[in-house]
Parts: sequence; C-alpha cells; structure tokens
Amino acid sequence: MKDSFKGLEETLDGSKLRVAVIVSRFNDEITTRMLGGATECMRTHNVPEDKIMIMSVPGAFELPLAALHVAETEDYDALVCLGAVIRGETPHFDYVCSETSRGLMNVQLTTGVPIGFGLLTLETVQQGVERTEPGKHNKGFEAAEAALEMALHVKTITS
Repeated sequence: MKDSFKGLEETLDGSKLRVAVIVSRFNDEITTRMLGGATECMRTHNVPEDKIMIMSVPGAFELPLAALHVAETEDYDALVCLGAVIRGETPHFDYVCSETSRGLMNVQLTTGVPIGFGLLTLETVQQGVERTEPGKHNKGFEAAEAALEMALHVKTITS
C-alpha cells in the first residue's frame, strides 16, 4: 500500500519554486513566529531566498484579497498565508475565521495556485505560542511545507 501512495517524498525539493508568503500583522507575537517557521521550511527544502516574496497585511481578513492579487500575477508557484485570530467576547471571531478560510479556498480553486493554509484559530495567546515553537511542528512550517508539496504536485500534473 505504501508504494502506491503518492505524497511527500523523503526530500522535498523546492529549488525551482517561487513562493509568496502573506502574513497578517494582527497578533504579530504569533504571526512573526509563524513566519519564522515558514522561512525555516523553505530553507530546509532549498527554496532560493531570491524566489521568496514576503508581504504583510493588516489582519487575517485581508489575506484572501492579497492572495488573489498575488496569485493572479502568475509569478508564484505557491502562496503561504499566515494569520492568527483569537476568540473575544463577540461573534467577530467566527466571521473572520469563516470568511478568511472561505476566501483563501476560493482563491486557490479559481487561480489554481496552491495556498498553504496557516490561519490559527485560537482561544488564547498561549495556544498560539504553543503552536509556533521552532521546528517542524510550527504551524507556519507546516503551512509552507503543504504549499511546497502541492506546488510540486500541480507542476507534475500540469506538465
């Protein structure tokens, strides 16, 4: 069964990929750590530094619009979108999380550009800190790795 399953190879080679990372500045004590994880992932998988564009946006709600315009340039093989939303006392959390998720999926499906989904939905800042410790379990690292893998799959399928 393992031999018939096609997924992440032992070595994921991002040396020919161009990647855009879009990161929310809101809750930056968390998103900065996610960005560190994403850039660590790209270094680990040999994405050339000059092929990585990093863009910041005010908050998570702005991620889909930025992603759409970046994807439409056709300059990037993958996008990584990073944000952190912490539940407050109003339903605002639910709307932001839902619509940001929906927006990013729509961008991915309409443009065909893979998006590494790095939107943390949190109850507390501490949860964000725990999910952004350095290493492969950093949610920014995981989102970037998913984006790289999907970019390689899309290149294989469409070539």
